[in-house]
This record gives sequence, structure tokens and C-alpha cells, in this order.
Amino acid sequence: MASEVHHPLFARFFTWFSEKMEPELGPYRSELVSGLSGRILEVGSGNGMNFAHYGKGVTEVVALEPEAYMREKAAESATRVAPKIMTVDGNATALPFEDDSFDHVVACMVLCSIDDPATALREARRVLKPNGQLHFFEHVRAGSPAKARVQRLLDDSRIWPWVAGGCHCSRDTVGSIEAAGFQISQVRDETIGVKWGHTNPHVIGCASPHTSA
Repeated sequence: MASEVHHPLFARFFTWFSEKMEPELGPYRSELVSGLSGRILEVGSGNGMNFAHYGKGVTEVVALEPEAYMREKAAESATRVAPKIMTVDGNATALPFEDDSFDHVVACMVLCSIDDPATALREARRVLKPNGQLHFFEHVRAGSPAKARVQRLLDDSRIWPWVAGGCHCSRDTVGSIEAAGFQISQVRDETIGVKWGHTNPHVIGCASPHTSA
């Protein structure tokens, strides 16, 4: 299924920028996937910056990336690391996988740019095994009302999403995860880069499907 996501300029900038940011972001990427084992789905894998952080307990990583240039870079990254990684085209809102087929789902800097994050999160829950977990590292809406208003203005104006490949900076991602039928087991706020930047704060954590949802 073709994903029809095309951000050629942003994809090239992101590939360059993510490499420059790896000294700061690398420890968070390692924490995000620390101790994972079994079969992993990484939604929106970008250019594959997380791949080198997966441990020996991982038997397979299925890396879903709808942007062609970044998927190509992810495939190149996959050849340089130890775990078995398969890069595939696809959209997070209609995952081409069977129910209960992954031990973990990883979302890293991606829920901000998905058109329908609520549907994507429900899809993530569908493909997770009953005892599986969602692991997330995302930038989210600020707790400060003044800053949150600025974030909403940037999103509503469509200026920031257009410049940043569909990114939105005012999303309540933790609330969306809970609304999709997950129970947050751990979450922590972090500041990455410039504290007053519109893409701060960040959150890192994990969640498990509600058994009754």
C-alpha cells in the first residue's frame, strides 16, 4: 500500500539535522529502546537513527516509514547494525500487520506529524500483543498557557507544519495515548535544546494496553 507522503526538502534537512543532534538525543534513543526484546514495530522510523540503539534481545525490527527519501536512508542504516531490521512503506493509520503481532511498538518524534494520531495509536494497540508495550519519545504541548497558545497559533497557521514536514507542536500526546486505550506506566518530561523553543517540552515513557479497553 503506497503511503503517499512526500516531504523531499524536509527529509533531507531532517537527515542532516538528526545526525548533528545525535550527541544530545542518542542517550534518549538508548533509553527509549533499552531492554526491548522480541519483535518490534517502529512507526515512522525516519532515517533510522534508532537502529543502532536496539539491543541483542531484539529478534526483528519492522521499520515503517512513509517518506521515500528517509526510508531509503533507513534501509542504508539497517545494513550497518546487528538486529534484523526490515524497512517497509506504509502509513501508521492503517498498519499492514495482523492483530497481536508485535511485542513492542516504538514511536519516536513521529506522533507530532501523523495526520490522525488517534487512529495511529489505536492501530498501534491493535498490533501489540496483550502483554506488549508502546514506547514513546515525543515533543508535546507546553504546560504554560502562554506558550501553548503560541504553539497552537503556529499549528493553526499551518506555517510550522508546512515548514517541518507535517509536524504539529501543540499536541497533547500523553492524553491521546491514554484515550487510545493505553495505561501510562511511566513518563518523564525533558527539555531538549533551547528551553523556550516551541518544540519543548518532550516526554519519554511507555504504556501498556488496557486489558478491558
